[in-house]
Amino acid sequence: MITLNQLNSLSEKDIFSKLEQCCVSKTWVNSLIASRPFSSENELIKKAASIWYNDCSVEDFKDAFTGHPKIGNVDSLKEKFAHTAEWAGNEQSKVAGADMETIEALAKANELYEDKFGYIFIVSASGKSAEEMLAIVNSRLNHNTDDEIYVAMNEQHKITVIRLVKLIEGLSANADLSSHLTTHALDTSIGSPAKHMLITLKGMRDNQWKPMSVGITNTDGRISDVLPPGILLDPGVYSMTFDTANYYKNNNQKGFYPEASIQFKVTDGSHYHIPLLINPFGYSTYRGS
Repeated sequence: MITLNQLNSLSEKDIFSKLEQCCVSKTWVNSLIASRPFSSENELIKKAASIWYNDCSVEDFKDAFTGHPKIGNVDSLKEKFAHTAEWAGNEQSKVAGADMETIEALAKANELYEDKFGYIFIVSASGKSAEEMLAIVNSRLNHNTDDEIYVAMNEQHKITVIRLVKLIEGLSANADLSSHLTTHALDTSIGSPAKHMLITLKGMRDNQWKPMSVGITNTDGRISDVLPPGILLDPGVYSMTFDTANYYKNNNQKGFYPEASIQFKVTDGSHYHIPLLINPFGYSTYRGS
C-alpha cells in the first residue's frame, strides 16, 4: 500500500505501474496522474470517477476490460494476470466453491457474452457467488450492444474503486465510498429479506428507458453498490425494475406480478434509498434513508 502523499509525490513511471493495478486504461491512468496533487481521499475518488465518466471513450472502456480474467473460466482464474493475480483471486473467491455445473454454465455464458459484445463479461464480483454472477450475465445478455457498454463501464469503475482502496492506505476510512443509490427488498409473506433478486436501474437516454446497472440482492436483501462511489445521478426520473418472477420461481412460490418497476425522481446529491416490500400478490415502496 501507499499513502496519499506518496501517490502525490511518486514519479510518473512509479505511480503509473501502481495505478495500472487498479485500471489498465492508459487514458484513465495518465489523466489521474496529471491531476495530482490530491488534497484529500475524497478528491481522489471524485476525480477518478470524473475522468472515467467524462474523459474516457468507449475504446478506453474496452481497453480497461482487458485487465481482467474471464469470470467463471477456471483456467484463467488459475493463471490470472501477473499484475492483478492476488486481487482478482480474492474478488472471485466465491467462484471456487461453486459446483462444476454452475462453473460450466458460467463459462458458457461468458463465451456467449464475448461473442455478442466483443469484450469479456465485466462485473464487480466481490461478495457474489457463481450462481449470482450467472444470473447477472444471463440478464445482461438480453441487452443490445449500445446499452451494455454503459452497464459494463459502471462495473469496471466499481472494481477500480475496490482496488484503489487496496492501494491507498486509509482510503476507506477517509473517503466517502457510499453509493448515491441503494436498495433493500423484503418479502413480507415470509418475513425475510428477498435475497438473490435481480434488480436493474434504468435511466432515460434517447427518449427511451436504458439499463444503467444490473445487480442482485445479497442475503440481507440489499444492494449497496447500485452505482460506483463518486458518481451522482443527474437530476431526472429513473426506474428500478425488480425481477419478482424469477425470485418467486426460485423460491417455489407463485407470484401475480412478474416484475415490480418503481420510478423515482432525483433532484440533488443526497442519498436515495429505494426499498421494496413484496408478497406474491402485491408490493409497495417508499423513500428510505
